[in-house]
Amino acid sequence: MNTAPRRTVLVTGSTSGIGEAICAAFARDGADVVVNGRDPQRTDAAAERIRATAPHSEIRAVAADVSTADGVRVLTDAVPEVDVLVNNAGIFEARPAFEITDEEWIRYFETNVLSGVRLTRHYAPGMMRRGWGRVVFISSESAINTPKEMIHYGATKTTQLAVARGFAQAVAGTGVTVNTVLPGPTLTPGVEVFIADRVGDNIPFEEAERRFIAEERPTSLLGRLIRPEEVASLVRYVASDGASATTGAALRVDGGVLSSIIP
Repeated sequence: MNTAPRRTVLVTGSTSGIGEAICAAFARDGADVVVNGRDPQRTDAAAERIRATAPHSEIRAVAADVSTADGVRVLTDAVPEVDVLVNNAGIFEARPAFEITDEEWIRYFETNVLSGVRLTRHYAPGMMRRGWGRVVFISSESAINTPKEMIHYGATKTTQLAVARGFAQAVAGTGVTVNTVLPGPTLTPGVEVFIADRVGDNIPFEEAERRFIAEERPTSLLGRLIRPEEVASLVRYVASDGASATTGAALRVDGGVLSSIIP
């Protein structure tokens, strides 16, 4: 007989790619899952896809733009408490360093950093009172290897490491853990567009993928893009009871792109 508690998991930015894969993994485990995105139709559609793979889990769709304080309030009003928070919402785009405006820098920090800060600030105290909780920030190998074509993105991902470590220290000894997961280049719809822009859209994607890894991420030991399900597997572990001694950590699922021994 399974006596494990049924937990509620919120994954921001989960209408496709890594976020959707994380939702699907938790749903298959029997968790109640909250799917979040900015667009109501896309958010509902993602929830339906996940529901089809896990009919015994409760799947909720909550459309809210977590890059704004008002959007975070919409989400937290709809879902006051969660047991697992996965801060996955994020944006990226190639842009020459000297062409990144103040407005873009602010937009990147609002979306990639402050969304997770605001949500952790809201949900972690409840986790502490209940004596159990998991907060996971989805960072990137770009937190360590700042990409010259998008330094604003890399800077926000580095900041997430510090934010997560700080929150982990703030919740020490409460049964709550806070960690970051660092994916490498992952096959998501956004990355497909990114690679097409970098390599060219007049060749089959398999060849574009090979060229991108060989030319722009040559340190990859995997030799291909990571799949979202592979990232979800690590997140699923970090959020488990078995990961109770893992906190304040930066955990890599980067396919060996980072050549350093530790992040």
